[in-house]
Amino acid sequence: METQRKALLAATLAALAIHAQAAPDTSVGNKQGFNTDVIYQIVTDRLSDGNSANNPTGSAFSSGCTQKKLFCGGDWKGIQNKIEDGYLTGMGITAIWISQPVENITAVLNYSGTNSTAYHGYWARDFKRANPAFGTMTDFTNMINAAHARNIKVIIDFAPNHTSPASASDTTFGENGKLYDNGVLLAGYGSDPNGYFHHNGGTDFSTLESGIYRNLFDLADLNHNNATVDGYMKAAIKMWLDLGIDGIRMDAVKHMPFGWQKSLMSYIQGYKPVFTFGEWYLSENEVDPANHYFANRSGMSLLDFQFAQKVRQVFKDGSANMTSLNQMVSDTAGQYAHVGDQVTFIDNHDMPRFQVAGASGRKLEQALAFTLTSRGVPAIYYGTEQYMQGTGDPDNRAMMTSFATTTPAYGLVARLAPLRKSNPAIAYGSTQQRWVNNDVLIYERNFGNNVAVVAINRNLSTATSISGFIAGLPAGSYTDVLNGLGFNGNSITVGANGAVGNFTLAAGAIAVWQYTATVASPKLGHVGPNMSMPGKTVTIDGRGFGATKGTVKFGSTVVSGANILSWEDTQVKVLVPSVAAGMSGVSIVTAGAVTSDSWDNFEILSGPQVTVRFVVGNATTVSGENVYLTGDKFELTNWSATAPLGPLFNQVVYSYPNWYTDVSVPAGTTLSYKFLKKSANPTVWEGGSNHTFTTPASGTATVNVNWQP
Repeated sequence: METQRKALLAATLAALAIHAQAAPDTSVGNKQGFNTDVIYQIVTDRLSDGNSANNPTGSAFSSGCTQKKLFCGGDWKGIQNKIEDGYLTGMGITAIWISQPVENITAVLNYSGTNSTAYHGYWARDFKRANPAFGTMTDFTNMINAAHARNIKVIIDFAPNHTSPASASDTTFGENGKLYDNGVLLAGYGSDPNGYFHHNGGTDFSTLESGIYRNLFDLADLNHNNATVDGYMKAAIKMWLDLGIDGIRMDAVKHMPFGWQKSLMSYIQGYKPVFTFGEWYLSENEVDPANHYFANRSGMSLLDFQFAQKVRQVFKDGSANMTSLNQMVSDTAGQYAHVGDQVTFIDNHDMPRFQVAGASGRKLEQALAFTLTSRGVPAIYYGTEQYMQGTGDPDNRAMMTSFATTTPAYGLVARLAPLRKSNPAIAYGSTQQRWVNNDVLIYERNFGNNVAVVAINRNLSTATSISGFIAGLPAGSYTDVLNGLGFNGNSITVGANGAVGNFTLAAGAIAVWQYTATVASPKLGHVGPNMSMPGKTVTIDGRGFGATKGTVKFGSTVVSGANILSWEDTQVKVLVPSVAAGMSGVSIVTAGAVTSDSWDNFEILSGPQVTVRFVVGNATTVSGENVYLTGDKFELTNWSATAPLGPLFNQVVYSYPNWYTDVSVPAGTTLSYKFLKKSANPTVWEGGSNHTFTTPASGTATVNVNWQP
């Protein structure tokens, strides 16, 4: 077994070519960043059964989907059919997000008398094989090709946190969490001599540490500090990238080590940069600085639960007002370094559906309009445009009820979605509140001299008189973009000073007014990925760059000539220069010597990354005091005493007075580092000489030291 394990690891690392040349550009024709897209989230098993031959049989399948925890027949061929028949493109959808495509267990599990299956795709057994219930690899690539032919990007769900349900006391339950490498068994949860899984019990969600290093419910939790698991996951995602996917939705990011995920993202962005966003659940009114830090420094964006929960409170539940909605927009703009990269939504597979029995569909329509015209990357859950209902799992994951193209919600999305490509104010612009009370919000998006103004009256029975409204629109008359669709908007007249003539915003109204114009001076809309390293490609989207190649600046370092791979008026591709690691600003200078605004908080890594677990023993503390880590590399905060890494953990993998943390650090590099204790009192540094450690060229490592008094 040990010989087989080593052979598998060697083969995995060879296939990875971790620090090799980047993948060729196979991107879809829809080449702008995801800010210009509208994502359609699909539970693959629940959209459309395009090939009944791949349906599971026996007790795993529910004909008519009457038992929603069983398979219902949806597959990649069904998705391809809905791409090709124009249902998605007719709605303005330019990206789809599908269930995790990897091979899952086939067992039918009984929980409290209810049979359950892996229809959702989250009970993986082999991350390098296709899920046969969804189709073959050929079906998968056919779906991608069909999407790309219609300028639709494809995002896959990916869940490297765990395999499948397992029981510590009953190895016959399910498949015992077994992990396979392209058909070869690596280990099961109950037979794990090489430590591929965590064996720390289930999390009670009381601390971040517990959620990371203990099982999520009964799911066999993978040990990402294991070099085989690390290499396996990087090889697996490389395989899916090579199949042509355009994006990744990373499941359960709150429940995996931050350092390992940053190392994974450095690999992805170094090989084939794709838009990646993670799932970090936040409840109503929850604001978590750890969530913001993850979005700002992990290399991936997040599903914007702050946005979603507030939108649901305001439009669905009526438990918050428009003033609080405006406050959320303002707050998140300061909390997320790149708020436009967070994925916005109003419902998904882990929440009750937005539409409630007996409620007016106008509430849903208003929430959709707000999402489609706000900052961020909007995602629409399948069936929302058909007003599907469902109070929770699994009722919120029913089979698609209709593909009607005549619903008001479908028409609203079809009218607003294209604006994200035609008006850069909606894709990239800043947000400014122009008029607000408890029921009405009028907000403006601006990018250069492009403007979009949106007005929503959530009161479905009372109109509101609007006066004193100043807009950034040029003088003139403006017709509502939604005119003719029945959303009760109206035209407005704007004076020379931006004053809008008084008008009445009807009960339940939604109105959008816009102005588009050529951007004469260069303005950046997006830089991606937001984390990279020297020699890797970064894409800059915006307007006004000109047709002739200019230069790009990373901080004060100028990039020119062959290191600028392409130059268009709306997009530049450039290689990151050899500069010191750190947070940098990015700007462009046109051929006419006009400098753009700066895209700040662009993170440049020292180089390819590996994960190292730093452990310090015998570090006793007083009440209110925690242990932190710093060192001589940017990834170790460059000897910062004010903002070191931490606080370290001390409860699960190691126990107090031993502390630990997993950190993404440069590969094949000698590090110098020390630990320190911080509290309200003066910082206490370790004594003695600096610790040193040379990181491996690939994989993971653990380094143990004792606190030096």
